[in-house]
Amino acid sequence: MKRFAILVLGLLLATTTLCFAEKQSLLIDDFEGVISGGPDGTVDFGAGGGSTVQVSASTDIKQTGKQSIKVDFDAVEGGYIYIARGEGLDAKNAGWLIKPKDIKWDKYGAISFYMYGSGSGEDVAFDIKDNGNEIWRFMLKDDTKGWKQVVCNFDKFFARSDWQPDNADKHAALVFPLKSFQFEPRPKAKGTLYFDTVTLIEK
Repeated sequence: MKRFAILVLGLLLATTTLCFAEKQSLLIDDFEGVISGGPDGTVDFGAGGGSTVQVSASTDIKQTGKQSIKVDFDAVEGGYIYIARGEGLDAKNAGWLIKPKDIKWDKYGAISFYMYGSGSGEDVAFDIKDNGNEIWRFMLKDDTKGWKQVVCNFDKFFARSDWQPDNADKHAALVFPLKSFQFEPRPKAKGTLYFDTVTLIEK
């Protein structure tokens, strides 16, 4: 009887473990190493319309590894900001840890990152560029003081209607592989945000 009870308990524990197992994730960017802008830079960033942005490495506020990416910004009405990593950008060394073409995209249902905010309540946009050069957007709020994981399901992105690149296919269908992602603090807002540990999460 005791042996049977132990067997049943073991099966229950195994089932519980399977039911609550975390989905597997693939690390694609962690912002380690030199953080720099310009044609030979590791981050493609800029601002216009009166908005300003500065991007650097932070070694004191980080989620994993030795550093995160620090974004000091002033987003004004009518302006724009972008901080991008991936392929096909003006900064030729801004690639991810793994090339997009080497990722089995059909396994993944979301892209995730960590953001260290101030709890300001301001809007932040997270954009991805698909294989047809169309830009897709996911909106979130700076609603946490400290680190927060943001999980962006691919089916929750929407095609940007305010702007698209001239070479975008604009057929409103998300086409993989993705090429890049970018962060944009939205107007009106001023402050500092930190980003780290970008992963793809399995379906």
